Amino acid sequence: MRRIPLREVHKELGAEFGEFEGWETPMIYESTVKEHLAVRSNAGVFDVSHMGRILLRGSHVYDFLEYMVPKSLSKVSVGSMSGPTALLNENAGFRDDVMLYNLGENEWMLVCNAANIEKVLGWLKSWRSKLGYDVEIEDATAKLVMLALQGPRSSEYVEKLGADDSVLGLKMLRFQRDVRLGDTKAFLVSRSGWTGEDGFEIIAEPRNAAVVLRRLVEMGVKPAGLAARDTLRLEVGFVLYGHDIDEETNPLEARYWVYTPGKTNYVGYEALREIIRKGVERVRVAVKMKKGERGIPRENYRILVEGEEIGRITSGNYSPVLRRGIGMGYVESKHALIGLEVQIDIRGRVQRAKILDFPLLKK
Repeated sequence: MRRIPLREVHKELGAEFGEFEGWETPMIYESTVKEHLAVRSNAGVFDVSHMGRILLRGSHVYDFLEYMVPKSLSKVSVGSMSGPTALLNENAGFRDDVMLYNLGENEWMLVCNAANIEKVLGWLKSWRSKLGYDVEIEDATAKLVMLALQGPRSSEYVEKLGADDSVLGLKMLRFQRDVRLGDTKAFLVSRSGWTGEDGFEIIAEPRNAAVVLRRLVEMGVKPAGLAARDTLRLEVGFVLYGHDIDEETNPLEARYWVYTPGKTNYVGYEALREIIRKGVERVRVAVKMKKGERGIPRENYRILVEGEEIGRITSGNYSPVLRRGIGMGYVESKHALIGLEVQIDIRGRVQRAKILDFPLLKK
């Protein structure tokens, strides 16, 4: 099992550790509900160093990435992020969903899911050989820590860290390199996140990241684990690889718009074009349990209409804000009707729910 670089710091902060996709990571500190609500009302900080950080350099790096992902990179200027986009297989299934950072001077960074680091590295290197492009591919995951500061007061805490206006003024999906944060520094600070809140992601060398993490907690930012990260992403409908999307899932049925209409020359294009032409048999939807129902929809639970199965839950949990069970899953496209009342088979007990659109938490 791989360990994140700041394990001992998290241990000092009271983290309870668990395994996620081969990594030992903080799952909970005080309570999932308290950590979740802190992010929604104030701010929380997550260590997401288990996610892959891959640096790509070389004179052909732009052309290479433009062929590898279905979203156009033509308007992604230096200091901008592109995503979410994806690495698709030849059948238009998800090899992974990724974020791209244009670092400038023929250098980009790709952030991928923890479960797929080795797969993504192999995929990129395989296509580099096929295409003959001059691209250096470096796995920088172990060298850099990635912290996610999320919540409506995030900018206040970044300012207290010592960030200047170039960072505080960042728009969503923009970043600044080589950032001074008081007497420490970061490789990169971006305005981005995975919770539905305003926030920043801070990528830094471990010793600098440790300083940032401790200072944020001293300021009153609540350390948060992956359990809260899961409930937060469900409220706004963000997918989790290996549960809500995988190699057998395409962007149309997932309603995950990782491609640019009109772009043609990329891995998986012909298959995706055919899917667009024919349509899909299933669609990803949100589900919310009806008031009074105490069950929580979990992965692989059946979704029913009048006793007939129309789909399955892919992930679900308890929503601390909505105070009921929520989830997402795939249903037959003919039943993908917003507002349709359905039932969830929760361990043999049928409970009432409703099909809704994302996000479940309205801002």
